[in-house]
Amino acid sequence: MVLSPSRRMKPLEQMGPIWFFFSISMALFLLLFCFLYLDCGSFLRRDRKIQEGRFWAKKGSNLECDLFDGEWVWDQNYPLYESKDCPFLDLGFRCSENGRTDNLYTNWRWQPKHCDLPRFNTKTMLSKLRNKRLVFAGDSIGRNQWESLLCLLSSATPNKSSIYETNNNPITKHMGYLIFKFQEYNTTVEYYRAPFLVLQSRPPAGVGGKVKTTLKVDLMDWMAVRWRDADVLVLNTGHWWNYEKTIRAGCYFQEGNEVKMEMSVDEAYKRSIKTLFDWLNREVNTTKTQVIFRTYAPVHFRGGDWRTGGSCHQETVPELGPHAPSLKPWAHLLNPLNKYSKGYHLDFLNITQMTARRKDGHLSVFYLGQVGPAALHRQDCSHWCLPGVPDAWNELLYAVFMKREMRLGENVRKSRVRDGR
Repeated sequence: MVLSPSRRMKPLEQMGPIWFFFSISMALFLLLFCFLYLDCGSFLRRDRKIQEGRFWAKKGSNLECDLFDGEWVWDQNYPLYESKDCPFLDLGFRCSENGRTDNLYTNWRWQPKHCDLPRFNTKTMLSKLRNKRLVFAGDSIGRNQWESLLCLLSSATPNKSSIYETNNNPITKHMGYLIFKFQEYNTTVEYYRAPFLVLQSRPPAGVGGKVKTTLKVDLMDWMAVRWRDADVLVLNTGHWWNYEKTIRAGCYFQEGNEVKMEMSVDEAYKRSIKTLFDWLNREVNTTKTQVIFRTYAPVHFRGGDWRTGGSCHQETVPELGPHAPSLKPWAHLLNPLNKYSKGYHLDFLNITQMTARRKDGHLSVFYLGQVGPAALHRQDCSHWCLPGVPDAWNELLYAVFMKREMRLGENVRKSRVRDGR
């Protein structure tokens, strides 16, 4: 039968079922890709107020959630600040201002597998820190994290002049300690340079000429007296515990008055970690001070190290495979922490495994400011661009801090109920 003109189907009408099926398939594919790789559903979770529940509990249970077991997910709401808007940032950490043109490394957020991190809330944290001290003590990677926190906390303060270094010291290239005060809250956020946490000093009289300095593995750094009364104390060490930074540089290990010429770096590290926890047990009141230890942040030199032309400048995305990297390469730094922390109440920021995936986040050649990129054989694959990976460490710091604050609040409420108030 021949169709009349009024009944004749147009070409697109003939393709109707096929086009419909193709459109639905593409929509489902894009939706699946979005949720698996871009975490498009994050806004459904991330807008929740932290006060609505126990964010550290596993979803659907009362079991504790491991905040450090998770994955990096793309989030277009990141970064949380821009380096150009933060005056409290070392010139060397300003990668985007120093010539790095790709910015994908700033758009990744850490997502635990079984729970959701609370979004960093500047005003909430500063309110909780009112009239208190938050202290970082450790190496230059700790300083990297400290500067990240300064940027995060200052992002909601329009009047940046109300935040200042109490001794009028410049932040760039300063080698000692720095104390920034948030005047509105009477809060200080402090950094003390102590790469080993224990005391580095001159050797005893009469020691051979190749011994230029010693690490007194049985004594804490001389500035530790200023850390112990902090309300929040964030510690780290690790990057200087290697042959190049110690024995090769003429720095040997000392116990009492004896220089242990045969003591290995690993043995000295273990002894120092024991000294740290002995000091914490003896000197720090944990009912007042929340002690947090951030674990080692891996470096990502390819084809060498910082002395032999190692590089990371071509890395632009994280490792996104389903399997977490092994911790074996850093067992010598992690195992002593597990051994000597037993029986001591502190919080760990277990960032080693999550950070091992972030080969894309380092300064590489973008640390010289307006001078331009550094030579390819002089790359920095240890420190981190800001904004960047240390912001995620501070989101975890915020979660650990708020977890303690909420539990303290619960204890106060229970006490009042018992007392009939």
